[in-house]
Amino acid sequence: MEILNRHRWQVTTAQAKEIQLKLAPEVSRVCNITTPRFVAGVDISVNRWTKTGTGAVVVLSYPTLEIVEIKTVTDRIGFPYVPGLLSFREAPLLLTAFKNITLVPDLVLVDGQGIAHPQRMGIASHLGLWLGIQTIGCAKSRLCGEHDSPGNEAGSYAQLQDNGEVIGAVLRTKSGVKPLYVSIGHMIDLPLAVHYIMACCRGYRLPEPTRLAHLAAGGNLKLKNNTILVESK
Repeated sequence: MEILNRHRWQVTTAQAKEIQLKLAPEVSRVCNITTPRFVAGVDISVNRWTKTGTGAVVVLSYPTLEIVEIKTVTDRIGFPYVPGLLSFREAPLLLTAFKNITLVPDLVLVDGQGIAHPQRMGIASHLGLWLGIQTIGCAKSRLCGEHDSPGNEAGSYAQLQDNGEVIGAVLRTKSGVKPLYVSIGHMIDLPLAVHYIMACCRGYRLPEPTRLAHLAAGGNLKLKNNTILVESK
């Protein structure tokens, strides 16, 4: 698929923050597409010994959530781990994987923050601007903001707020387990983001697209001759 080239990635941490501030106003917080036909999940695994990472994109049909394509890319990680600057560490790998897919998704679920970020420019928003695709941030932990506890039942959620601004939802995707932090990535609103995350859940804490992307990034999920191979370690 075609990727928009918004800026270079080999930058200092100060330059990275400047890029975030410049791009943040371009994020769309409204939905302007119809129900997706294909949804993708993305994740990355990092080998701290070799300083390499593997980025994975798993494309599924929607709403059946059947895997139709898996792409992984492995390369050296060129940016240090800095909280709030995850995009500059992980996005280049993921964008390379997107370049190699043949079936362009309508919606991308990202294991990370969208606008629930100090600069309102987490990796889900950053990827959305490069891809020109509707994206949702679905993180396992909070980066900023305050919230009440959501109800204990699946589908319950509480607002995540930062200085009075609603920046996300703390969503219980499975009864009795820790909630996820859902936020607008790009070209979507928060109620729809919550809706799609729940619609993509199949009994696990993580929605299927990012759960499967996590497996693929770790080398534990492959698609061979239209057969899904899941390896356990």
